[in-house]
Parts: sequence; structure tokens; C-alpha cells
Amino acid sequence: MATPILHGPAYSTYVRSARLAFEEKGVAYELDHFDFMEGFPPEQQARHPFNRVPALTHGDFTLYETVAIGRYADEAFDGPSLQPGDPQGRARMTQICSLLDCYAYGPAIGKIVIERLVSPMLGRDPDEAVIAAAVPEAEKAYGVLESFLAGRLFLVGDALSLADLHLAPNYAYFLMTPEGEAITSRTPDLRRWWDNVKGRDAMMRTRPEFSAAG
Repeated sequence: MATPILHGPAYSTYVRSARLAFEEKGVAYELDHFDFMEGFPPEQQARHPFNRVPALTHGDFTLYETVAIGRYADEAFDGPSLQPGDPQGRARMTQICSLLDCYAYGPAIGKIVIERLVSPMLGRDPDEAVIAAAVPEAEKAYGVLESFLAGRLFLVGDALSLADLHLAPNYAYFLMTPEGEAITSRTPDLRRWWDNVKGRDAMMRTRPEFSAAG
């Protein structure tokens, strides 16, 4: 059988989420790493019409969007389930993934992490106004994520799911910023969740060089 190939940079949060799904399933895969800060190769533009990452090729099958790739990894291969067995649990998992994409990623990663961590790497000063405007949005999103835990080990019940794998790479980068440290200090259940997740073998195997936290 063909080996699944994930296309995208190892430092991308979304690529790492997709990798985590294959790692947690115990499925052998290849990572086709490229640096999208230097531009998207033509092959990736053909795989993903919106010039994003990751994309997946598995034989003649191609797929993009991280949640779709995670579900494919879970449903197409043997290994521990990464989705709750009941409809309500799966709905909650999907809701949390959507929340992360729509409300958490933009302020926490797209603004705070980019300005605080990436801009200095590119020789630019952080835009403090952008960061300040993003803090309330990020704080609200992480407060909502905190409410889903309510003392549980994972975001959806007591078993790891794609929701946890969607959050973990984002959380790792966010925690590297002073704003993320301050916000997450007020979410003790998320801190406990992170302590439970960060040392998993899959997390260690997918740890990007850029990250000092995940």
C-alpha cells in the first residue's frame, strides 16, 4: 500500500496537527517539508488551490484541510480511535476544531505569535498595537476552551481526540509569548491538560526546531 505523504513545513501548526494524527495512529507517513516563507512550490499550488498547508497525497488520493486529513488518518487506518464513539462527542470535537480555526488561531497565532516571535526573526519590530488588539480575542477563545475541560483529561471526555491534536501545536507556540503565558496562567484546566499532552511520544516526535515549548 502507498505511504501517505503530508506536504508542508514542519513548523506549521496545521501540518503538525495532521502529523500528530498519523503518529497517534501508529501509521508510517512521509513529510514533504518546504518553507512556505520562501513561497509555495508549484506542486503544492496544484494540491491546494488556496495555497495553504497541509495537503495529503495517498496514492492517487489527494486531500487538504487539516480536520479532513485527521479524520482520514483515523478512519482509513488501524490503530487507536481519535474520534469519540458517540454522535454528541464527535459533534463536540468538530465544534472545538472549528472554534480553534475561527476564533483562536487568528488572534493567538496569526497576530500575537507572528508579531511577538516571527517578526523579530524576519528583522521587524513587533507591532504592539496588533498584539494589544488581539489579546482580548485570544483570552476569550482560551476561556471558552477552558470551559470544555471541566476537570477532564482531554477536551472531549477522557480519551485523546482530534480536538486535542488540533489545539496542541497552537498552544505550544502561544505559550512561548508573554501574552500567552499570562492568558493561560488564568486557565488552570488547560495548563493541566497541557502537562498531560506535551510529553506524549507523538508530540516529541513532531517537535519543530522553532518551538521551545512543544
